[in-house]
Amino acid sequence: MRIAIDARKVTDFGIGTYLRNLIRHVLEFDNNEYVLLGHRKDEALLRSLHSNARIAFISAANYSFSEHLSIPWQLYRIGADLLHSPHYVVPLYTSCRTIVTVHDVIHLLFPQHLPSRIAKHYAHFMIQRALSRSKLVVTVSNASKRDLLQLFEIEPEKILVIHNGIDAAMTRDVPNVELMRIRERFQLSGRTVLFVGNIKPHKNVERVISAFAKVRENLEFGDLNLVVVGDDITRYPSLRRAVERHQVRANVRFFGFVPETTLVALYRAADVFVFPSLYEGFGLPPLEAMANGTPVVTSSISSLPEVVGNAALTVDPYNVDEIALAIQRILSDSECSARLIAAGLERVQHFSWKNAAKQLDQAYRRALEQV
Repeated sequence: MRIAIDARKVTDFGIGTYLRNLIRHVLEFDNNEYVLLGHRKDEALLRSLHSNARIAFISAANYSFSEHLSIPWQLYRIGADLLHSPHYVVPLYTSCRTIVTVHDVIHLLFPQHLPSRIAKHYAHFMIQRALSRSKLVVTVSNASKRDLLQLFEIEPEKILVIHNGIDAAMTRDVPNVELMRIRERFQLSGRTVLFVGNIKPHKNVERVISAFAKVRENLEFGDLNLVVVGDDITRYPSLRRAVERHQVRANVRFFGFVPETTLVALYRAADVFVFPSLYEGFGLPPLEAMANGTPVVTSSISSLPEVVGNAALTVDPYNVDEIALAIQRILSDSECSARLIAAGLERVQHFSWKNAAKQLDQAYRRALEQV
């Protein structure tokens, strides 16, 4: 059978990570022929993921009108039996069978952060259509499955939960000399609190800054720094204002995209990883921190308790005092820190991209066999 995978988001952060790892592993299964639908500019990356991958080029941008015409045409041209869309858009005129991955419903739960009211209606329409049109729906957590069942009429057995995995590149060894170089480069002279992820409002970075400032009020933590790795800070001036308001400008550093090798070293260099997001379909950064032996503070809501289990301190993400106390506890209680590190290293063993790809391969076969 010939399976097409929409790989146009392969360079993105969240969905891109999902695509890159699944392409690496799912193409190892020999029972199907795979065609990657991608942009020409990404050809080298797509071929590096699997040297034998066949690529069909798509010029249409994501969320554009033209994708509803060009993708169905390519599917017809290559004779695809199944399309896997890794996000909630399934082209309107697709004639072959489809599987869709819906990672979350953040556009519907936090519409205030969308550019317009039309964007919310578009997201609702496309998710609803993808759920009804697809043979099977994949999502990445039981929390996301519950959200879909609450917001849409869909049979529970049609939704498969396939957890994300840990990228092998995120668990590489980091020599001490490299850690020292990273500390010098990022000016990490004392202890470090780290946040990694995009810095959209639902990521709750403003409360991270407030909690960090509260911890620093204690003279015992006067050497503490906060490093935020995420989007371009100029897009969110409220974060700069929060830094100024709390008078911690000299102790907070914002960085945009960093290479994976640098990111791993930052995880290893951090004393605490904090991720009190208000909503996540899955939430990979806490697992990445755990895989690098860093104790984690994260949210007690959404999918995050499902992901971290008992291997992290979970807090009410709306409560700055709770976030601050959890950070302070890890920094001041060596037994607590050691327990979280050990539990985290054990927890990450439950999440594998190879296992996710195996389950997805079974889903492909199930969708192709359905009447």
